Amino acid sequence: MTAPVTDRSLLFRQPPGRVLVAPSILSADFGRLAEECASVIAGGADLLHVDVMDGHFVPNLSMGPAVCAAVRRHCPDTPIDVHLMVTDPDRFIEPFVEAGADHLTIHVETASDPAATARRIRELGRSPGLALNPETDLEVLLPHIEHFDLALVMSVHPGYSGQSFIPGVLEKVRGLRQRFGESIRIEADGGVSPETAPACREAGYDVLVSASSIFGSEDRAADIRAIRGA
Repeated sequence: MTAPVTDRSLLFRQPPGRVLVAPSILSADFGRLAEECASVIAGGADLLHVDVMDGHFVPNLSMGPAVCAAVRRHCPDTPIDVHLMVTDPDRFIEPFVEAGADHLTIHVETASDPAATARRIRELGRSPGLALNPETDLEVLLPHIEHFDLALVMSVHPGYSGQSFIPGVLEKVRGLRQRFGESIRIEADGGVSPETAPACREAGYDVLVSASSIFGSEDRAADIRAIRGA
């Protein structure tokens, strides 16, 4: 399979500056998915976040490459950020690249060889990210993060949308930002809303994933602006 590098895939490789807002389609109305995605893009979203759950690593099932491909067909110019909450992430790299993913994040808790997986993602023309759960010590992630463009510090326990933000993760984010400066993006996923976003930005998060807050909002554009802080 050949996977050409796209301009979209370079999004995470640029020096962090503007805070990026990524609505998670996990909370979208799947019966109106194309319309839902168009709504948040029109409202100012920078990218779309696809939460993939296998019912094994996390206690829920969500979506597979077919949903990602559908989003790509209807949103051809929008970066797609795929978060693989799965036991065997290497199995899913190529299927999601073929489906149109621009960025793929794997979990340090399940990756057998994080550096090798990052290299494979880059070979396919996409950008790699590495995630860790709230209970996982930051020291587990640090030996591997140099191979990745993004660190995803989970701000809820993965598996379901609508959970409350866990403030304790902010110390990990501050530690990452102090160590690496602006050389990587740091992503929040879980419980992000206009109320919790200021603390996220202050700690050093610069990619903010929000599911129920945005898709459940009566004014999605206003919610996106408030989360971004602009």
